[in-house]
Amino acid sequence: MAADIEVKNADGVIIYYNYINDGKELEVTGTDRSYSSYSGSVVIPEEVTYMNRTRKVTSIGESAFGSCSGLTSVTIPNSVTSIGESAFQYCRGLTSVTIPNSVTSIGKLAFQYCRGLTSVTIGNSVTSIGEWAFYECRGLTSVHILDIAAWCNIKFEDNPLLYAHHIYIDEKEITNLVIPNSVTSIGESAFVSCYGLTSVTIGNSVTSIGASAFASCIGLTSITIPNSVTSIGRSAFKECRGLTSVTIGNGVTSIGESAFFGCDIPEVISNIEDPFTIATNTFSNNTFINATLYVPKGTVDKYKATEGWKKFAFIEEGDGSGKTPETQKCDKPTISYQNGKLTFQSATEGAVCHSTITDADIKSYSTNEVELGVTYNITVYATKTGYENSETATATLCWIDVAPKTEGISNGVSSVRAMPVMIQSQGGVLNITGAPEGSVINVYDLSGKMVDSAISSSETTSIPTNLKSGDIGIVKIGDKSIKVVMQ
Repeated sequence: MAADIEVKNADGVIIYYNYINDGKELEVTGTDRSYSSYSGSVVIPEEVTYMNRTRKVTSIGESAFGSCSGLTSVTIPNSVTSIGESAFQYCRGLTSVTIPNSVTSIGKLAFQYCRGLTSVTIGNSVTSIGEWAFYECRGLTSVHILDIAAWCNIKFEDNPLLYAHHIYIDEKEITNLVIPNSVTSIGESAFVSCYGLTSVTIGNSVTSIGASAFASCIGLTSITIPNSVTSIGRSAFKECRGLTSVTIGNGVTSIGESAFFGCDIPEVISNIEDPFTIATNTFSNNTFINATLYVPKGTVDKYKATEGWKKFAFIEEGDGSGKTPETQKCDKPTISYQNGKLTFQSATEGAVCHSTITDADIKSYSTNEVELGVTYNITVYATKTGYENSETATATLCWIDVAPKTEGISNGVSSVRAMPVMIQSQGGVLNITGAPEGSVINVYDLSGKMVDSAISSSETTSIPTNLKSGDIGIVKIGDKSIKVVMQ
Protein backbone atom coordinates (compact mmCIF):
# COMPACT_ATOMS: atom_id res chain seq x y z
CA MET A 1 0.00 0.00 0.00
CA ALA A 2 2.47 2.60 -1.14
CA ALA A 3 1.08 6.05 -0.35
CA ASP A 4 1.11 9.01 -2.73
CA ILE A 5 1.93 11.48 0.04
CA GLU A 6 2.51 11.56 3.80
CA VAL A 7 1.64 14.63 5.87
CA LYS A 8 1.76 15.28 9.62
CA ASN A 9 -1.49 16.26 11.34
CA ALA A 10 -1.79 19.01 13.98
CA ASP A 11 -0.47 16.57 16.63
CA GLY A 12 2.62 15.71 14.60
CA VAL A 13 1.32 12.24 13.65
CA ILE A 14 2.16 11.16 10.11
CA ILE A 15 -0.90 10.17 8.07
CA TYR A 16 -0.60 8.57 4.65
CA TYR A 17 -2.84 9.52 1.71
CA ASN A 18 -3.66 8.57 -1.86
CA TYR A 19 -5.07 10.93 -4.50
CA ILE A 20 -8.63 10.08 -5.59
CA ASN A 21 -11.30 11.68 -7.80
CA ASP A 22 -8.76 12.79 -10.42
CA GLY A 23 -6.48 14.15 -7.73
CA LYS A 24 -9.09 16.52 -6.33
CA GLU A 25 -9.55 14.67 -3.01
CA LEU A 26 -7.58 12.47 -0.63
CA GLU A 27 -8.12 9.01 0.83
CA VAL A 28 -6.41 7.85 4.02
CA THR A 29 -4.23 4.80 3.46
CA GLY A 30 -1.45 2.92 5.21
CA THR A 31 2.04 1.80 4.24
CA ASP A 32 3.43 -1.49 3.02
CA ARG A 33 3.65 -2.45 6.70
CA SER A 34 0.18 -1.32 7.73
CA TYR A 35 0.30 -3.07 11.10
CA SER A 36 2.85 -0.50 12.27
CA SER A 37 1.53 2.50 10.30
CA TYR A 38 -0.51 3.97 13.14
CA SER A 39 -0.64 3.74 16.94
CA GLY A 40 -2.06 5.64 19.88
CA SER A 41 -4.58 8.37 19.13
CA VAL A 42 -4.98 9.51 15.52
CA VAL A 43 -6.95 12.58 14.44
CA ILE A 44 -7.70 12.66 10.73
CA PRO A 45 -7.96 16.26 9.47
CA GLU A 46 -10.76 17.46 7.17
CA GLU A 47 -8.30 19.08 4.80
CA VAL A 48 -4.64 18.56 3.96
CA THR A 49 -2.30 21.10 2.37
CA TYR A 50 0.59 19.71 0.36
CA MET A 51 2.79 21.72 -2.01
CA ASN A 52 0.46 24.71 -1.56
CA ARG A 53 -2.57 22.67 -2.67
CA THR A 54 -5.40 22.05 -0.18
CA ARG A 55 -7.61 18.99 -0.63
CA LYS A 56 -10.46 17.49 1.38
CA VAL A 57 -10.10 14.06 2.97
CA THR A 58 -13.24 12.19 1.83
CA SER A 59 -12.47 8.50 2.33
CA ILE A 60 -10.73 5.97 4.57
CA GLY A 61 -9.33 3.45 2.13
CA GLU A 62 -9.23 -0.33 2.09
CA SER A 63 -7.15 -1.72 4.99
CA ALA A 64 -5.94 1.79 5.81
CA PHE A 65 -5.61 1.01 9.55
CA GLY A 66 -5.72 -2.76 9.16
CA SER A 67 -3.82 -4.72 11.84
CA CYS A 68 -2.71 -1.56 13.66
CA SER A 69 -3.05 -3.26 17.05
CA GLY A 70 -1.51 -0.24 18.81
CA LEU A 71 -4.24 2.12 17.60
CA THR A 72 -6.37 3.18 20.60
CA SER A 73 -8.59 5.90 19.14
CA VAL A 74 -9.35 7.54 15.84
CA THR A 75 -11.21 10.76 15.04
CA ILE A 76 -13.01 10.70 11.69
CA PRO A 77 -13.79 14.17 10.28
CA ASN A 78 -17.12 15.27 8.80
CA SER A 79 -15.55 15.39 5.34
CA VAL A 80 -15.30 11.58 5.13
CA THR A 81 -18.16 9.90 3.25
CA SER A 82 -16.99 6.27 3.10
CA ILE A 83 -15.07 3.76 5.20
CA GLY A 84 -13.49 1.10 3.01
CA GLU A 85 -13.28 -2.66 3.21
CA SER A 86 -11.21 -3.97 6.18
CA ALA A 87 -10.36 -0.34 7.06
CA PHE A 88 -9.90 -1.10 10.81
CA GLN A 89 -9.71 -4.90 10.70
CA TYR A 90 -7.74 -6.43 13.61
CA CYS A 91 -7.40 -3.07 15.43
CA ARG A 92 -7.64 -4.87 18.78
CA GLY A 93 -6.66 -1.82 20.83
CA LEU A 94 -9.47 0.35 19.46
CA THR A 95 -12.11 0.80 22.21
CA SER A 96 -14.64 3.18 20.70
CA VAL A 97 -15.41 4.84 17.40
CA THR A 98 -17.72 7.65 16.28
CA ILE A 99 -18.85 7.54 12.67
CA PRO A 100 -19.90 11.09 11.69
CA ASN A 101 -23.07 12.13 9.85
CA SER A 102 -21.14 12.59 6.60
CA VAL A 103 -20.40 8.86 6.22
CA THR A 104 -22.85 7.01 3.96
CA SER A 105 -21.21 3.57 3.69
CA ILE A 106 -19.16 1.24 5.86
CA GLY A 107 -17.34 -1.46 3.91
CA LYS A 108 -17.36 -5.17 4.60
CA LEU A 109 -15.05 -6.43 7.36
CA ALA A 110 -14.44 -2.77 8.29
CA PHE A 111 -14.13 -3.45 12.04
CA GLN A 112 -13.76 -7.24 12.00
CA TYR A 113 -11.92 -8.69 15.02
CA CYS A 114 -11.78 -5.34 16.83
CA ARG A 115 -12.28 -7.24 20.07
CA GLY A 116 -11.48 -4.26 22.28
CA LEU A 117 -14.28 -2.22 20.73
CA THR A 118 -16.99 -1.57 23.33
CA SER A 119 -19.08 1.22 21.81
CA VAL A 120 -19.94 2.58 18.37
CA THR A 121 -21.81 5.75 17.42
CA ILE A 122 -23.37 5.64 13.95
CA GLY A 123 -24.31 8.88 12.20
CA ASN A 124 -27.59 9.55 10.46
CA SER A 125 -26.38 9.34 6.85
CA VAL A 126 -25.19 5.72 6.78
CA THR A 127 -27.21 3.80 4.19
CA SER A 128 -25.18 0.59 3.91
CA ILE A 129 -23.07 -1.56 6.23
CA GLY A 130 -21.05 -4.31 4.53
CA GLU A 131 -21.13 -7.95 5.51
CA TRP A 132 -19.33 -8.89 8.72
CA ALA A 133 -18.46 -5.25 9.28
CA PHE A 134 -18.40 -5.78 13.07
CA TYR A 135 -17.88 -9.54 13.12
CA GLU A 136 -16.16 -10.94 16.24
CA CYS A 137 -16.35 -7.58 18.03
CA ARG A 138 -17.08 -9.52 21.20
CA GLY A 139 -16.61 -6.53 23.49
CA LEU A 140 -19.17 -4.42 21.66
CA THR A 141 -21.97 -3.80 24.17
CA SER A 142 -23.54 -0.54 23.02
CA VAL A 143 -24.41 1.08 19.74
CA HIS A 144 -25.56 4.69 19.80
CA ILE A 145 -27.79 5.49 16.82
CA LEU A 146 -28.23 9.16 16.04
CA ASP A 147 -31.30 8.76 13.82
CA ILE A 148 -33.80 5.92 14.11
CA ALA A 149 -35.33 6.65 10.69
CA ALA A 150 -31.95 6.41 9.01
CA TRP A 151 -31.05 3.29 11.03
CA CYS A 152 -34.18 1.41 9.95
CA ASN A 153 -33.40 2.09 6.30
CA ILE A 154 -29.77 0.93 6.43
CA LYS A 155 -29.00 -1.91 4.05
CA PHE A 156 -27.32 -4.60 6.12
CA GLU A 157 -25.23 -7.53 4.93
CA ASP A 158 -24.87 -10.66 7.09
CA ASN A 159 -25.38 -9.59 10.73
CA PRO A 160 -22.83 -6.77 10.86
CA LEU A 161 -23.57 -6.12 14.57
CA LEU A 162 -23.52 -9.74 15.69
CA TYR A 163 -22.30 -8.95 19.21
CA ALA A 164 -24.07 -5.63 19.81
CA HIS A 165 -26.49 -6.52 22.61
CA HIS A 166 -27.51 -2.99 23.60
CA ILE A 167 -28.66 -0.39 21.12
CA TYR A 168 -29.20 3.23 22.11
CA ILE A 169 -31.08 5.99 20.33
CA ASP A 170 -30.44 9.52 21.55
CA GLU A 171 -28.76 8.21 24.70
CA LYS A 172 -31.66 5.87 25.57
CA GLU A 173 -31.43 2.10 25.57
CA ILE A 174 -34.12 0.55 23.39
CA THR A 175 -36.82 -1.23 25.37
CA ASN A 176 -39.92 0.26 23.78
CA LEU A 177 -39.25 0.98 20.13
CA VAL A 178 -41.50 3.32 18.10
CA ILE A 179 -40.68 3.34 14.40
CA PRO A 180 -42.02 6.64 13.00
CA ASN A 181 -44.15 7.12 9.89
CA SER A 182 -41.17 8.61 8.04
CA VAL A 183 -39.67 5.11 7.85
CA THR A 184 -40.75 3.01 4.86
CA SER A 185 -38.61 -0.09 5.38
CA ILE A 186 -36.91 -1.84 8.29
CA GLY A 187 -33.53 -3.04 7.08
CA GLU A 188 -32.07 -6.50 7.19
CA SER A 189 -30.80 -7.43 10.68
CA ALA A 190 -31.66 -3.92 11.89
CA PHE A 191 -32.45 -4.98 15.49
CA VAL A 192 -31.11 -8.51 15.62
CA SER A 193 -30.38 -9.73 19.19
CA CYS A 194 -31.69 -6.61 20.94
CA TYR A 195 -32.36 -8.57 24.11
CA GLY A 196 -33.81 -5.63 26.05
CA LEU A 197 -36.47 -4.89 23.44
CA THR A 198 -39.93 -5.63 24.87
CA SER A 199 -42.30 -3.80 22.53
CA VAL A 200 -42.27 -2.47 18.98
CA THR A 201 -44.70 -0.05 17.35
CA ILE A 202 -44.34 -0.04 13.58
CA GLY A 203 -45.49 3.08 11.73
CA ASN A 204 -48.16 2.91 9.03
CA SER A 205 -45.71 3.92 6.29
CA VAL A 206 -43.52 0.83 6.67
CA THR A 207 -43.99 -1.47 3.68
CA SER A 208 -41.28 -4.08 4.27
CA ILE A 209 -39.58 -5.79 7.21
CA GLY A 210 -36.15 -7.10 6.22
CA ALA A 211 -34.62 -10.50 6.80
CA SER A 212 -33.66 -11.13 10.45
CA ALA A 213 -34.81 -7.61 11.32
CA PHE A 214 -35.88 -8.59 14.87
CA ALA A 215 -34.35 -12.06 15.10
CA SER A 216 -33.46 -13.23 18.62
CA CYS A 217 -35.23 -10.31 20.33
CA ILE A 218 -36.11 -12.65 23.17
CA GLY A 219 -37.80 -9.96 25.29
CA LEU A 220 -40.41 -9.15 22.64
CA THR A 221 -43.84 -10.36 23.79
CA SER A 222 -46.20 -9.29 20.99
CA ILE A 223 -46.02 -7.75 17.56
CA THR A 224 -48.63 -6.08 15.37
CA ILE A 225 -47.71 -5.74 11.72
CA PRO A 226 -49.71 -2.87 10.18
CA ASN A 227 -51.74 -3.10 6.98
CA SER A 228 -49.14 -1.04 5.12
CA VAL A 229 -46.57 -3.86 5.28
CA THR A 230 -46.51 -6.06 2.18
CA SER A 231 -43.51 -8.28 2.88
CA ILE A 232 -41.99 -9.93 5.97
CA GLY A 233 -38.44 -11.15 5.32
CA ARG A 234 -36.99 -14.54 6.10
CA SER A 235 -36.19 -15.10 9.78
CA ALA A 236 -37.59 -11.63 10.55
CA PHE A 237 -38.76 -12.69 14.05
CA LYS A 238 -36.89 -15.99 14.33
CA GLU A 239 -36.08 -17.10 17.88
CA CYS A 240 -38.21 -14.36 19.46
CA ARG A 241 -39.03 -16.85 22.20
CA GLY A 242 -41.05 -14.45 24.33
CA LEU A 243 -43.74 -13.87 21.69
CA THR A 244 -47.25 -14.74 22.86
CA SER A 245 -49.24 -13.00 20.13
CA VAL A 246 -48.69 -12.00 16.50
CA THR A 247 -51.09 -9.91 14.39
CA ILE A 248 -50.48 -9.83 10.64
CA GLY A 249 -51.98 -6.95 8.62
CA ASN A 250 -54.18 -7.47 5.60
CA GLY A 251 -51.67 -5.93 3.18
CA VAL A 252 -49.05 -8.67 3.61
CA THR A 253 -48.48 -10.63 0.39
CA SER A 254 -45.31 -12.56 1.26
CA ILE A 255 -43.76 -14.06 4.40
CA GLY A 256 -40.23 -15.45 4.22
CA GLU A 257 -39.06 -18.82 5.46
CA SER A 258 -38.53 -19.16 9.23
CA ALA A 259 -40.08 -15.73 9.80
CA PHE A 260 -41.50 -16.90 13.16
CA PHE A 261 -39.54 -20.13 13.60
CA GLY A 262 -38.26 -20.88 17.08
CA CYS A 263 -41.20 -19.01 18.66
CA ASP A 264 -43.93 -21.01 20.40
CA ILE A 265 -46.77 -18.55 19.85
CA PRO A 266 -50.16 -19.40 21.41
CA GLU A 267 -52.13 -16.93 19.24
CA VAL A 268 -51.71 -15.84 15.63
CA ILE A 269 -54.15 -13.33 14.14
CA SER A 270 -54.10 -13.03 10.35
CA ASN A 271 -56.13 -10.30 8.67
CA ILE A 272 -55.14 -11.52 5.21
CA GLU A 273 -58.28 -12.04 3.11
CA ASP A 274 -56.68 -14.21 0.41
CA PRO A 275 -54.04 -16.44 2.04
CA PHE A 276 -50.97 -17.28 -0.04
CA THR A 277 -48.59 -20.20 0.30
CA ILE A 278 -46.08 -20.01 3.14
CA ALA A 279 -43.19 -22.35 3.93
CA THR A 280 -43.82 -25.18 6.38
CA ASN A 281 -41.09 -23.76 8.62
CA THR A 282 -42.53 -20.22 8.72
CA PHE A 283 -43.82 -21.01 12.23
CA SER A 284 -42.47 -23.59 14.70
CA ASN A 285 -44.08 -27.02 14.87
CA ASN A 286 -45.39 -26.25 18.38
CA THR A 287 -47.14 -23.16 17.02
CA PHE A 288 -48.75 -25.13 14.19
CA ILE A 289 -49.96 -27.84 16.56
CA ASN A 290 -51.07 -25.79 19.59
CA ALA A 291 -51.80 -22.19 18.54
CA THR A 292 -55.14 -20.80 17.48
CA LEU A 293 -55.03 -19.10 14.10
CA TYR A 294 -57.73 -16.39 13.94
CA VAL A 295 -58.76 -15.37 10.41
CA PRO A 296 -61.26 -12.98 8.78
CA LYS A 297 -64.90 -13.95 8.45
CA GLY A 298 -65.60 -16.45 5.69
CA THR A 299 -61.92 -17.39 5.07
CA VAL A 300 -61.49 -20.49 7.27
CA ASP A 301 -61.86 -22.88 4.33
CA LYS A 302 -59.38 -20.82 2.29
CA TYR A 303 -56.75 -21.13 5.02
CA LYS A 304 -57.41 -24.86 5.42
CA ALA A 305 -56.78 -25.32 1.69
CA THR A 306 -53.59 -23.20 1.48
CA GLU A 307 -50.12 -24.73 1.82
CA GLY A 308 -48.39 -23.77 5.03
CA TRP A 309 -51.44 -22.23 6.69
CA LYS A 310 -53.27 -25.55 6.62
CA LYS A 311 -50.70 -26.94 9.07
CA PHE A 312 -52.46 -25.00 11.84
CA ALA A 313 -54.54 -27.53 13.76
CA PHE A 314 -56.92 -24.87 15.10
CA ILE A 315 -58.30 -22.21 12.72
CA GLU A 316 -61.18 -19.97 13.77
CA GLU A 317 -62.89 -16.79 12.66
CA GLY A 318 -62.13 -13.82 14.89
CA ASP A 319 -59.33 -11.88 16.52
CA GLY A 320 -58.92 -13.81 19.76
CA SER A 321 -61.44 -11.70 21.66
CA GLY A 322 -64.56 -13.20 20.17
CA LYS A 323 -64.76 -10.49 17.52
CA THR A 324 -64.38 -11.13 13.82
CA PRO A 325 -62.08 -8.57 12.23
CA GLU A 326 -63.75 -6.70 9.40
CA THR A 327 -61.86 -5.81 6.28
CA GLN A 328 -61.13 -2.10 6.09
CA LYS A 329 -62.91 -0.17 3.39
CA CYS A 330 -61.33 2.44 1.17
CA ASP A 331 -62.52 5.97 1.84
CA LYS A 332 -64.99 7.34 -0.70
CA PRO A 333 -63.15 9.59 -3.16
CA THR A 334 -63.73 13.29 -3.59
CA ILE A 335 -64.12 14.86 -7.04
CA SER A 336 -62.84 18.28 -8.01
CA TYR A 337 -62.37 20.17 -11.29
CA GLN A 338 -59.92 22.92 -12.09
CA ASN A 339 -58.18 24.23 -15.21
CA GLY A 340 -59.56 21.53 -17.46
CA LYS A 341 -58.53 18.68 -15.16
CA LEU A 342 -60.59 16.36 -12.97
CA THR A 343 -58.93 15.26 -9.73
CA PHE A 344 -59.99 12.27 -7.62
CA GLN A 345 -58.67 11.80 -4.08
CA SER A 346 -59.29 9.04 -1.52
CA ALA A 347 -58.15 9.58 2.07
CA THR A 348 -56.94 5.95 2.11
CA GLU A 349 -53.20 6.18 1.52
CA GLY A 350 -52.11 4.32 -1.60
CA ALA A 351 -55.65 3.84 -2.93
CA VAL A 352 -56.20 3.92 -6.69
CA CYS A 353 -59.25 5.72 -8.08
CA HIS A 354 -61.20 4.20 -10.97
CA SER A 355 -63.48 6.52 -12.88
CA THR A 356 -66.08 6.37 -15.63
CA ILE A 357 -67.16 9.47 -17.55
CA THR A 358 -70.17 9.44 -19.86
CA ASP A 359 -71.39 12.13 -22.21
CA ALA A 360 -75.02 12.16 -23.35
CA ASP A 361 -73.96 13.90 -26.58
CA ILE A 362 -71.88 10.92 -27.73
CA LYS A 363 -74.45 8.92 -29.69
CA SER A 364 -75.96 8.73 -33.17
CA TYR A 365 -78.90 10.85 -34.27
CA SER A 366 -81.35 10.64 -37.18
CA THR A 367 -82.75 14.15 -37.05
CA ASN A 368 -81.89 17.39 -38.79
CA GLU A 369 -81.18 19.21 -35.57
CA VAL A 370 -79.18 18.16 -32.45
CA GLU A 371 -79.01 20.20 -29.28
CA LEU A 372 -75.66 19.65 -27.51
CA GLY A 373 -75.78 19.60 -23.73
CA VAL A 374 -72.02 19.58 -22.99
CA THR A 375 -72.71 17.63 -19.79
CA TYR A 376 -70.55 14.84 -18.35
CA ASN A 377 -71.64 12.31 -15.74
CA ILE A 378 -68.73 11.13 -13.57
CA THR A 379 -68.55 8.06 -11.30
CA VAL A 380 -65.44 7.07 -9.33
CA TYR A 381 -64.50 4.55 -6.65
CA ALA A 382 -61.22 3.70 -4.86
CA THR A 383 -59.44 0.36 -4.47
CA LYS A 384 -56.44 -0.91 -2.53
CA THR A 385 -55.05 -4.40 -2.07
CA GLY A 386 -56.44 -5.93 1.13
CA TYR A 387 -59.25 -3.34 1.38
CA GLU A 388 -62.87 -3.38 0.32
CA ASN A 389 -63.73 -1.09 -2.58
CA SER A 390 -64.97 2.32 -1.51
CA GLU A 391 -68.45 3.66 -2.05
CA THR A 392 -68.96 5.22 -5.47
CA ALA A 393 -68.82 9.00 -5.70
CA THR A 394 -70.71 10.75 -8.50
CA ALA A 395 -70.73 14.22 -10.00
CA THR A 396 -72.13 16.07 -12.98
CA LEU A 397 -69.88 18.49 -14.84
CA CYS A 398 -71.38 20.95 -17.31
CA TRP A 399 -70.65 24.30 -18.92
CA ILE A 400 -73.04 27.20 -18.68
CA ASP A 401 -73.03 30.40 -20.71
CA VAL A 402 -71.96 33.52 -18.89
CA ALA A 403 -73.32 36.77 -20.40
CA PRO A 404 -73.42 35.41 -23.97
CA LYS A 405 -72.25 37.93 -26.51
CA THR A 406 -74.66 38.32 -29.44
CA GLU A 407 -73.59 41.60 -30.98
CA GLY A 408 -71.21 41.64 -33.88
CA ILE A 409 -71.89 38.09 -34.97
CA SER A 410 -69.80 37.29 -38.04
CA ASN A 411 -70.38 34.29 -40.32
CA GLY A 412 -72.78 32.78 -37.82
CA VAL A 413 -70.08 32.47 -35.13
CA SER A 414 -70.59 34.11 -31.74
CA SER A 415 -67.95 34.39 -29.03
CA VAL A 416 -69.58 32.95 -25.92
CA ARG A 417 -67.91 32.67 -22.53
CA ALA A 418 -68.63 29.43 -20.68
CA MET A 419 -68.08 28.47 -17.07
CA PRO A 420 -67.62 24.88 -15.76
CA VAL A 421 -70.04 23.95 -12.98
CA MET A 422 -69.70 20.82 -10.82
CA ILE A 423 -72.82 19.37 -9.17
CA GLN A 424 -72.58 16.64 -6.51
CA SER A 425 -75.25 15.17 -4.23
CA GLN A 426 -75.10 13.42 -0.88
CA GLY A 427 -78.02 12.51 1.37
CA GLY A 428 -80.47 14.76 -0.48
CA VAL A 429 -78.13 17.77 -0.40
CA LEU A 430 -76.90 19.26 -3.66
CA ASN A 431 -73.44 20.87 -3.63
CA ILE A 432 -72.82 23.18 -6.58
CA THR A 433 -69.36 24.59 -7.30
CA GLY A 434 -68.43 27.10 -9.99
CA ALA A 435 -71.77 28.83 -10.63
CA PRO A 436 -71.41 32.59 -11.12
CA GLU A 437 -71.75 34.39 -7.79
CA GLY A 438 -75.25 35.78 -7.35
CA SER A 439 -76.87 33.40 -9.85
CA VAL A 440 -80.32 32.02 -9.04
CA ILE A 441 -80.25 28.24 -8.69
CA ASN A 442 -83.60 26.41 -8.73
CA VAL A 443 -84.08 22.69 -8.08
CA TYR A 444 -87.11 20.81 -9.48
CA ASP A 445 -88.35 17.23 -9.29
CA LEU A 446 -89.32 15.27 -12.42
CA SER A 447 -92.91 16.55 -12.24
CA GLY A 448 -91.63 20.10 -12.60
CA LYS A 449 -92.35 21.09 -9.01
CA MET A 450 -89.70 23.36 -7.52
CA VAL A 451 -88.31 21.77 -4.33
CA ASP A 452 -85.80 24.45 -3.36
CA SER A 453 -83.75 27.40 -4.56
CA ALA A 454 -80.67 29.39 -3.55
CA ILE A 455 -78.39 32.24 -4.61
CA SER A 456 -74.93 30.95 -5.54
CA SER A 457 -71.91 32.01 -3.49
CA SER A 458 -68.30 32.40 -4.56
CA GLU A 459 -67.49 29.01 -3.03
CA THR A 460 -69.67 25.88 -2.97
CA THR A 461 -73.44 26.41 -2.67
CA SER A 462 -75.28 23.72 -0.67
CA ILE A 463 -79.00 23.21 -1.26
CA PRO A 464 -80.91 20.78 1.01
CA THR A 465 -83.80 19.01 -0.76
CA ASN A 466 -86.42 16.38 0.05
CA LEU A 467 -85.30 14.28 -2.91
CA LYS A 468 -84.29 10.72 -2.03
CA SER A 469 -81.44 8.54 -3.23
CA GLY A 470 -82.17 7.43 -6.79
CA ASP A 471 -84.50 10.36 -7.53
CA ILE A 472 -83.73 12.61 -10.47
CA GLY A 473 -83.44 16.28 -9.72
CA ILE A 474 -83.36 19.07 -12.28
CA VAL A 475 -80.96 21.88 -11.43
CA LYS A 476 -81.56 25.15 -13.29
CA ILE A 477 -78.80 27.77 -13.33
CA GLY A 478 -79.87 30.77 -15.35
CA ASP A 479 -81.24 29.27 -18.62
CA LYS A 480 -79.28 26.02 -18.24
CA SER A 481 -81.06 22.91 -16.90
CA ILE A 482 -79.11 19.80 -15.78
CA LYS A 483 -80.49 16.43 -14.70
CA VAL A 484 -78.82 14.94 -11.61
CA VAL A 485 -79.31 11.49 -10.07
CA MET A 486 -79.50 11.96 -6.29
CA GLN A 487 -77.17 9.91 -4.05
